[in-house]
Amino acid sequence: MAKKKEVARANYGMETIIDLHNCDTSKFNRKDLKKFFIEVTKIIKAERCKLCWWDDHGLPEEEKQTLPHLVGTTAVQFISTSNVIIHTLDILENAYINIFSCSVFEPQEVLEYCQKYFSGDVVTFQTVERK
Repeated sequence: MAKKKEVARANYGMETIIDLHNCDTSKFNRKDLKKFFIEVTKIIKAERCKLCWWDDHGLPEEEKQTLPHLVGTTAVQFISTSNVIIHTLDILENAYINIFSCSVFEPQEVLEYCQKYFSGDVVTFQTVERK
């Protein structure tokens, strides 16, 4: 019986998770969210790639979300080493941010930027090592 090869386990980066409440919802629009992505990717020293949106932008009124836990914008900023994702909830004034990169970055610096940019209260802040 052949022996199973040992595969070295590599660290595949880190993910920082930030939940902000009581945010300044005037920043919950495509223009300001794009500025957010530009700045946060500078902070983590990542190359921005494709930016994708999921929101009610351009939909007729009757097709727009009305439930508080659904009204908002989801955007994915792909970066050369993974992605930055934000979910905003306009009525609830919340922002949920995930920053996943195979490169090392300073989570506290990212947290301070996010909190300042959205003027929100930090409810969750954690960083995990991805393996």
